[in-house]
Amino acid sequence: MNTNALPVRLEERAGAGGMRVALATLDVPTSLHALTLDMIRLLEGALVRWAADPSIACVVLQSSTDKAFCAGGDVRSLRQALLAQADAMPNPVALAFFSEEYRLDHRIHTYPKPVLVWGGGIVMGGGLGLMAGASHRVVTETTRIAMPEISIGLFPDVGGSWFLPRMPGRCGLFLGLTGAPLNAADALFTGLADYAIAQQERGRILDALCQADWTAQADAGVTLDLLLRAFADAAPALPPAQTRIHFDAIQAMTRSRALAGVVAAIVAYDGEAAWLQAAAKSLAGGSPFSAALAWSLRERARHLGLADALRLELTVAVRCCAYPDFSEGVRALLIDKDSAPQWRPPALQDLAQCFESPWARHPLADLD
Repeated sequence: MNTNALPVRLEERAGAGGMRVALATLDVPTSLHALTLDMIRLLEGALVRWAADPSIACVVLQSSTDKAFCAGGDVRSLRQALLAQADAMPNPVALAFFSEEYRLDHRIHTYPKPVLVWGGGIVMGGGLGLMAGASHRVVTETTRIAMPEISIGLFPDVGGSWFLPRMPGRCGLFLGLTGAPLNAADALFTGLADYAIAQQERGRILDALCQADWTAQADAGVTLDLLLRAFADAAPALPPAQTRIHFDAIQAMTRSRALAGVVAAIVAYDGEAAWLQAAAKSLAGGSPFSAALAWSLRERARHLGLADALRLELTVAVRCCAYPDFSEGVRALLIDKDSAPQWRPPALQDLAQCFESPWARHPLADLD
């Protein structure tokens, strides 16, 4: 079956022994495959069906272009909805988008079958949410990963409060505050990817999946792992990981127990490393409210499991959307593109309110 007119193409390819390989291909190249609610719902429905189908051996999540896997959520449309219903709390569009996005992310994290995400090109924000929980995550020489929410008045969500603290040292804190970009080697070092494979091999890998003997191993994940490792072993050398090169510097910058101390240390960087210079500039020009949210989430989610972390993030997300920095950040970066956002100085009461649930029963209460 093939549904070509949709923003997510769903396909099932015949494999060996009567098994099939399911493919979900994000196909909105003009927006770099930015996630919309329609795309989220198409993916959710497909994953539910494929999980229940015993003939589906594995699922592949990819995009139709090499330039990007997914550039994040469709924040332009979200901003329009927020402005149209400025007094709604929670905003119904924001609630639907974030709750269904986080539910989809949780499904990928807990999926009963192998999920291969091809993370070539740009992978940002919501795209990383799709990728982070997959059982088999591939990066290539074209991969550019980032969570640049600091620049639009949001915060590292889609499970970021859960997976960022699990990175080596305090790399996750640094990345959450600065939105610094990661290459393929960075993704491997920080635990966001499992295999580095040449971008040009994607077609051959899809063919190999259809030829694989999915009954040779008791666990289909082992079959997929063996196949991908063979391609990864032949991959060319990658540029070095910036997070590894600057690991000691990152640890030194983030050692303060207070947000103000960490921000001051990062912004004060005056060395010659271009990657750290860009990170310092991004934090200096970013939303102070976003930095405060990222810091508070790190503290509050320290001992939470994934489902609880996503529940907490949903509460913060719908509250954060009502704060003016989000609409202003999207305007400055993506609409007017003047790169001159007028951030509102955060107040303690604003920050505290972001963690107050507006529901008697949480919309994600049923997550396992």
